[in-house]
Amino acid sequence: MMMLTCHGGTTSPDRQFCSGPLAAHVGGFTAQLSRTGYAANTVHTKCDFLAALSRWLERRQIPLANLNEARLRQFQEARRLQNSIRRGDLATGQQFLTYLRDRGDIAPAAQRLDRARSNRLILEFEAFLYTERGLSLSTVVRYQLVIRRFLDERFGCKVPHPGQLRPQDLHDFILREIQRVSRNQGKTVVTALRSFLRFLLQRGAIQTDLASTLPGVACWRLSHLPRSLLPDQVERLLACCNRSTPAGKRDYAILLLLARLGLRGGEVLAMTLDDLDWERGEFVVRGKGQRLERLPMPSEVGAALASYLCDVRPACATRRVFIRMKAPHQGLAASVAICCIVRRALGRAGLAPEFKGAHLFRHSLATNLLRRGATLGEIGQLLRHRQPTTTQIYAKVDIAALRNIALPWPGGAS
Repeated sequence: MMMLTCHGGTTSPDRQFCSGPLAAHVGGFTAQLSRTGYAANTVHTKCDFLAALSRWLERRQIPLANLNEARLRQFQEARRLQNSIRRGDLATGQQFLTYLRDRGDIAPAAQRLDRARSNRLILEFEAFLYTERGLSLSTVVRYQLVIRRFLDERFGCKVPHPGQLRPQDLHDFILREIQRVSRNQGKTVVTALRSFLRFLLQRGAIQTDLASTLPGVACWRLSHLPRSLLPDQVERLLACCNRSTPAGKRDYAILLLLARLGLRGGEVLAMTLDDLDWERGEFVVRGKGQRLERLPMPSEVGAALASYLCDVRPACATRRVFIRMKAPHQGLAASVAICCIVRRALGRAGLAPEFKGAHLFRHSLATNLLRRGATLGEIGQLLRHRQPTTTQIYAKVDIAALRNIALPWPGGAS
């Protein structure tokens, strides 16, 4: 009679059959790995590890319900003594525990219940930001990261009790954060905390308006010049993309969207396959405040997108345009992933500007258009600014126009 291996195929002399307490669960786990883009050889390797783990549990008469991190460490120690540890085994074991816990087949980890309560609070805050504040995906993600970091620092692995929060907790966290981030990011930290505290007050989780006790971060409007690249530097950066590799084709399409259209990093991140209208040569931008706007798709950008989508984008369930090239195949996690692509591209091109984020291209596009004679109104329309004052910062780079309105220096030459 033909038997099935743990990864769903038929038995063969070079594959190990899975028996023991994990036998009924490994098939579903490996099927999930395959669906999320893991290569067949990787799935086989992970399956072999789980087969060995299952036999070890069976020999020691340890039931599935008793499988946890401590048992994994014991198993790994036994394999170390036999010199049979392979790279990635520990990650496979943790993946499998997560799979079993998500299905309810084993108990949560010791710290998982407290973490689950923390996650539930953050998920409720997320719903508040979407439904009552109407914020965009990228803004919600940024706020969540701040609040998760704050809760972890304040409560650690314990259940978060908002009623225990004091102004000093908030002030200490803000002071630590502004020492490691930029001024604009510091403003985001304070804004995220204020939104979270108002959410807690509205829900009755705290009785005092702690949001009013938070200090502001000094960041005066129009106080600095926009950081930008020269046109030839932008072209050099784009030329340094290795489009012979899958990741290079993806990154080139992302960089073109930033450089030619001035998209924000979050807007590139949120782009879905349904946003691309190939017949009309347009696409939808999911901008700030959940605004949807249609932009023309330049032929250069369209060609790069088509090359990426047709040639290298892995088949997967997500509708997001830009996804991870390595398993698990899913959308890029956050806007920081776009910034990392920009930093790597700058490094390849030998460029080291002070600012290395995705917004560098947006500033560069506006600055270079202004130098070529575009008006501030035209630039604001391209960048989709809702208020003309947002575009005013670019007036500071038009040195020729500023000379015409500059007053003579007192006591200087006429």
